[in-house]
Amino acid sequence: MGQCVTKCKNPSSSLGSKSGDKDPGGKSHCKKGVGGGVCKEEAGPVCAKSPSDLLANGTKKMEAESRVISSHPEDAWKEEPAANGEEFSLARIEELFSCYKDEQDDAILEEGMERFCNDLCVDPAEFRVLVLAWKFQAATMCKFTRKEFVEGCKAIKADSIEGICARFPCMLLEAQSEDNFKDLYRFTFQFGLDSEEGQRSLHRDIAIALWRLVFTQDTPAILECWLDFLTENPSGVKGISRDTWNMFLNFTQVIGPDLSNYSEDEAWPSLFDTFVEWEIERRKKEAEQRSTEALPEAPDTQEGGAS
Repeated sequence: MGQCVTKCKNPSSSLGSKSGDKDPGGKSHCKKGVGGGVCKEEAGPVCAKSPSDLLANGTKKMEAESRVISSHPEDAWKEEPAANGEEFSLARIEELFSCYKDEQDDAILEEGMERFCNDLCVDPAEFRVLVLAWKFQAATMCKFTRKEFVEGCKAIKADSIEGICARFPCMLLEAQSEDNFKDLYRFTFQFGLDSEEGQRSLHRDIAIALWRLVFTQDTPAILECWLDFLTENPSGVKGISRDTWNMFLNFTQVIGPDLSNYSEDEAWPSLFDTFVEWEIERRKKEAEQRSTEALPEAPDTQEGGAS
């Protein structure tokens, strides 16, 4: 879903195109604007949030979570009515969908997704949008089918822009549990594929962006080293397979930051072997450089002697 913003903004700050190519002109191809009718009226109070309520990564401060929530955060909002104080309405969900649906296709596509995210006051490339797509079980970036949108709104019991925004804090908490995060993590791989082209692996640049995105709330210590390795690409990897994607989550949970407990004899993908060798060598060179820089300089010798 964050994919649609890449055609409107600098790809270096978003997910990049599915092919990994950057938009050379950097010009917007998405029409800006707020959804009409009910969408426009409901967006007002939500968008009145001040910038100080946002964290550096774009997510809002979790002040709403300071209230007492059970040990199962996913249950905290399932018993709540819609934000308007009534049970959610299927008719209102359908009406909300109609605000953003494409004129020719019975789905919310790139332009409608841009307006939808604008009304939610979220950047299409931020973590909250990924979580919403996960809750909606969206099959494709930058697209919600009618069924995905309607069933997703029913699942979170929201039938308005305001209602969806009110659900974000609990959805973020829900994504933190181990089982739910594993499901979100695996969903993210499938979400990043171009289903129309029948892709079976993620382009390396898309995988790098999605790894940064999915680990927004809990970043593994080894993540940036892994992404540096992929960026420098010493192994010549062009795509990330589903197995490599899934195993990296296990890697972050099992292997310590110092990599000392990594064993090539275990059933890790060969790319991990290359990464560990590369990272250990990189750390060794850095340690040698620091050691050299720490050596005291030789004292200056004065010319001439005593008269």
